[in-house]
Amino acid sequence: MITTLSLTALLLVAVTMGLSLAHALEFPGKLRLDEPTYRAVQAIYYPGFTIGGLIGEIGGMLALIALLILTPTNAERFWWIAAALGFLLVGHAVYWVVTHPVNAAWLKETSLTGVSETFFGFLSAPDADWRHMRNLWEYSHVARATLHMLGFLSMALALIR
Repeated sequence: MITTLSLTALLLVAVTMGLSLAHALEFPGKLRLDEPTYRAVQAIYYPGFTIGGLIGEIGGMLALIALLILTPTNAERFWWIAAALGFLLVGHAVYWVVTHPVNAAWLKETSLTGVSETFFGFLSAPDADWRHMRNLWEYSHVARATLHMLGFLSMALALIR
């Protein structure tokens, strides 16, 4: 059971890392876009990345918590799993403190319904220069990609220890 859960956790952490890494890798190209083009491109990401984030990021953290509960604290792998969870938790905090308020600000004039309306209506950032908002959003994803890569490496080390 622990092996299956460990592999599931690794996969979910990899999905999380992949999504944030995809955002970070497009950063240099997106810096060349003017405001209307940037905003148009930005809007196409929300559905897929929201679903992937829920499955990968939330699922990964839950799987890591379950693994920590099942792993003896005197095992070396326990601390690698704890490190992986810590990196994902900090990455998640970066989302809520930096990324999400920018998303919410950008979408406040978009007609949303249901869960999307509730989710993106929460924690909106104040209006600011679009370049400042873009930089906050983009750099937050570079930070998240770094944290998620460290989480993935920690989980990989837990599997081989």
